Amino acid sequence: MATNASALTIAGQRKKRLSIGRILAWAGLCFAIVVVLIPFYWVVRTALATKTELYANPAQITPPGFTFENFARVLGQVSAADAIAAGGSGQTLHFWLYLRNSVIVTGLTVVGQVFFSALAAYAFARLYFPLRDKIFFLYIIALMIPGIVTLIPNYIMIRNLNWLNTFQGIVAPAFLMSPFAVFFLRQFFLGINREVEEAAKIDGASLFSIFWKIILPVSGPPLATLGILTWIGTWNEYLWPLLIGPDEQVRVLTVALGVFRSQTPQGAPDWGGLMAGAVLSILPSIALFLILGRKAINSIQFSGYK
Repeated sequence: MATNASALTIAGQRKKRLSIGRILAWAGLCFAIVVVLIPFYWVVRTALATKTELYANPAQITPPGFTFENFARVLGQVSAADAIAAGGSGQTLHFWLYLRNSVIVTGLTVVGQVFFSALAAYAFARLYFPLRDKIFFLYIIALMIPGIVTLIPNYIMIRNLNWLNTFQGIVAPAFLMSPFAVFFLRQFFLGINREVEEAAKIDGASLFSIFWKIILPVSGPPLATLGILTWIGTWNEYLWPLLIGPDEQVRVLTVALGVFRSQTPQGAPDWGGLMAGAVLSILPSIALFLILGRKAINSIQFSGYK
């Protein structure tokens, strides 16, 4: 009898695993993955194709005329004559300079925004001061204001400070904090056990010591999550760096790729070189997410922000 009961239980579990709802869920998940990955594959496929074969076989699934020449051109490994011979426009893309600028702008923004947002979030989560909840409510309202609304006032302020074509001008609006970052970290800080902080206060620790030596060490996952989200958003930013930093010495990769594309307005764009630059530009973000992605997902679930 026990054997029969076990067999029935196993059969029921298999039936549950192969239910129609589960199959449809997996099919929908696979479809969503394919929809997301197809544009990225098409970018890689174009980057690995020669210009002549690309226009001769526009619908070919695999890279027509497979070559790494486009990546070599973007990295400055071939001469202008060889680039033209390979089907490019002959225009130069100073990839390493623009990559350095993107790393500087993104790194400064991530460090500044994570640190100062953590300070503000801790104040809203733990300190008691007049109008605290009303001020935080204003922060929540700010989440609904589109960034384009503050574009012109921010530009006028940066121009009056004479910070055009400087790194500080590009970084300034997002350096201190953002409403989303404060809200996100506050949700996590509210869940930290107060007894640990009370014990530290009894031992004579100051508020900043509690924040620096207790709160920050246990907040690694949400801080890493915020760092990843800030990095991706800043790395992909286009309009603000285009307005503030068009000069080549502070030009970031997204702006440089737009300039590279517009350098052949009368002819066909150099799609191979452009896509090769795009692939190389997104590799740092992909690597960062692969390394810290699990912490980011766990932290988002823990904080309740979905």
